[in-house]
Amino acid sequence: MKIIKRILKLSIFLLFISILLIGGIYLYAKISPKIDINKTSSYYLYDNNEEVFFQGNGTSEWVELNNINDYLKKATITIEDKNFYNHHGFNLLRIMKAAYTNLINHSYKEGASTITQQYAKNLFLDFDKTWKRKLEEVWYTIQIEMNYSKDDILEGYLNCINYGHGNYGIENASKFYFNKDAKDLTLAESAMLVGIPKSPSNYSPLLNEHIAKERQLYILKSMLNNKIITENEYNEAINEKLIYYGKKDKLNLNTIMYYQDAVLKELETMNTIVKTHLENGGIKIYTTLDLNAQRSLENSINDNIKDNEEIQVSGIMINPESGGVIALVGGRNYNKSEFNRAINAKRQVGSIMKPFLYYNALENGFTASTSFLSQETTFSLGTNNTYAPKNYNNVYPNKAISMAAAISFSDNIYAIKTHLFLGSENLVTTAKRVGIKTPLNNIVSLPLGTVELTPLEITSAYSTLASLGVKNEPYFIEKITDIKGNILYEHQKTNEIVLNNSTTFILNDLLKGTYDYNMIDYAYPTNISISSMLTHEYSIKSGSTDTDNWIIGFNPNVTTSIWIGYDDNKPMNNNDFKYSKKIWANTMESYLKDKETNWYSIPENVVGVIVDPITGNLATDESTHKKVLYYIKGTEPSYTQEVFDEYEGLPKQSE
Repeated sequence: MKIIKRILKLSIFLLFISILLIGGIYLYAKISPKIDINKTSSYYLYDNNEEVFFQGNGTSEWVELNNINDYLKKATITIEDKNFYNHHGFNLLRIMKAAYTNLINHSYKEGASTITQQYAKNLFLDFDKTWKRKLEEVWYTIQIEMNYSKDDILEGYLNCINYGHGNYGIENASKFYFNKDAKDLTLAESAMLVGIPKSPSNYSPLLNEHIAKERQLYILKSMLNNKIITENEYNEAINEKLIYYGKKDKLNLNTIMYYQDAVLKELETMNTIVKTHLENGGIKIYTTLDLNAQRSLENSINDNIKDNEEIQVSGIMINPESGGVIALVGGRNYNKSEFNRAINAKRQVGSIMKPFLYYNALENGFTASTSFLSQETTFSLGTNNTYAPKNYNNVYPNKAISMAAAISFSDNIYAIKTHLFLGSENLVTTAKRVGIKTPLNNIVSLPLGTVELTPLEITSAYSTLASLGVKNEPYFIEKITDIKGNILYEHQKTNEIVLNNSTTFILNDLLKGTYDYNMIDYAYPTNISISSMLTHEYSIKSGSTDTDNWIIGFNPNVTTSIWIGYDDNKPMNNNDFKYSKKIWANTMESYLKDKETNWYSIPENVVGVIVDPITGNLATDESTHKKVLYYIKGTEPSYTQEVFDEYEGLPKQSE
């Protein structure tokens, strides 16, 4: 009996202490500096002309509560927090019920957050999922409850939550989905919008109309059961046919959200910026986005892929001088798929790996004229170990060809012979030098692209070639300031010289041969189909596997990559390979139209010589092919040049 009395006294004492503690916390929150919930957590994204292209967690069109349709307000409270007007930030019964349900089901599916808690989460741009973060959420919830009315909280909540497709806030969402103000929404439209924030990628009617409709009906049924609406209102709403608008008037680009996602992913790494944001009420993020480039890229994709709804695409444009990503597309349409292939998908790169092999070869004594016999070949790699690569469509010259020809035709036999001659570890080293961070296996097939990389990673590596060997890490954020304009962060260029500029110049010139009519011989140059579309000089390399199709090209102004393929790695058919090159050519020509462009200046230690580009020998009057190729002075071909003997491993005099 005494034990029971002691336990009872202890319980009463602990309850008393808890009440004092909780009361003290609420009192301290009341007298603490007031959070400005109309400004806190706004983050503004600017393009390279310092024009706003996105605002999140605080919207471009803050709408007062009395200008939001009553149906929408009531539906939100019904489905998110029925006791919103009766609690002080936390619903203890709901918390206990959720904890019990999750314990029984061994899951974390049941949530218990109130509207105020959700608002606190949305107010502060913090990406950590830690106990410290949870305690901060509790504190901000209490602060909000003690300093603002319930109507103020509901107004703020409705103006900051994510309604999908880059629409934060009910006014933006209402205009995006239904082309009307939030005050003019119908009951059916309101219920549809209220269902989205739980999972925008699942409940957007533009992505999954059937699933979104089911959630709308669930919300309407809940409103009916709670006597928020009448049965007549319910019946009218479920029978109303909704017409979706699905676009933004100011910046109607279906792919701009892929760029925004990449910006926010970079922002996640800047913890100090996050904390500063919490303290100062918002941040302005100045990005490297060039809207003209983004439009060129998106329009080219839309214009060239019309007959295949399933195939997907990635496109990236980088400024080689800085490493700034000026445009990015991570899929056909963000409204239909939010997966950002440009930064998250790893795909086999195919022959676009070869330029790094040939840079290494040029650095180690090869020239544009260095020749190998190219014919169907089985390579012996040791005891009972062979490798038999094939040329595209099994087309072989069955003669010695120069490096210039091997690049133009993307000859696999020449590439593997070069790789084995140099030592397979050298390509791995060169790839790391240009910025490829994915670990590469030292294997014989590496030059043929039997490695998976993200489009951003391989495009950045090509941008190192475009800058004549100066590596700059790819980036999206140029500068971050607080709301008052105080600089919190500025990007610093790395400008790391990793390649020889003269050698890189020679390689870049050789990559022009992939669309040069002068190279037509036993086969066509790999990009000859787009030659007539090009009005500027470019270095270009394309590559294909059974499941992936690439083209990457550049000049001193911009590096652009296009990837085409299927998300499920389904093999591509012949018709699928037509897209990437046209998209690339249209993008580059559109973006550079009316822009002053230039080509690389010839380095002082480099000389141009007229040769037969197929054999690599000096051109004569009888030569069918004639083309200027470039060489480090002293290595250019002569009539008594040394030609590599691949069988003996020794040079010999040509006859």
